[in-house]
Amino acid sequence: MKSSEKSSNACKNKLLNLLAKDAYRYGNFTLASGRKSNHYINCKPVTLSGIGLELISSLFLDSVELEARAVAGLTLGADPLVSGVAMAAALTNRPLDALIVRKKPKGYGTDAWLEGPLPPKGSLITVLEDVVTTGSSSIKAVNHLRDFGYCVNKVVTIVDREEGADQAIKNEGLILESIFILNDLISISKAL
Repeated sequence: MKSSEKSSNACKNKLLNLLAKDAYRYGNFTLASGRKSNHYINCKPVTLSGIGLELISSLFLDSVELEARAVAGLTLGADPLVSGVAMAAALTNRPLDALIVRKKPKGYGTDAWLEGPLPPKGSLITVLEDVVTTGSSSIKAVNHLRDFGYCVNKVVTIVDREEGADQAIKNEGLILESIFILNDLISISKAL
């Protein structure tokens, strides 16, 4: 095993423990999709911590297409993710900017849907997400980016709840890559 693979595995293990401890809850919850679930994942306590964002950014950067000019995601969950990955890229001298996709236009000024340094039309952009359930938030972000003339082939997420997002995202001609699935968090949380 290469040292970079060992390092990546160590990052994944550390991140999994953080997520299980600080992001995962068991109980009765209503998800953003409206579905009921016994499992809730709120990644913000991890993505908004220094160590959590460092680990996620490093792992996400490995998944962003080399040709990508930017990473983007739907506000609010993706805000720290796109910023962290852009910073991680800068530290390796890789040109990669961050874009935030608004849920609705700004409503004043330029009525902007996108915030950040806009790359030229036709540029490749990778979409980042914290948790996917149905994939609707990811698809919304992708559709806005495509409407602006950008090329999007891939969505990268921290956790896939495995409740249909993969198929919905595939139906849009995209690849979904996840660092973890829900059962990873369930398994490790039982050991904590």
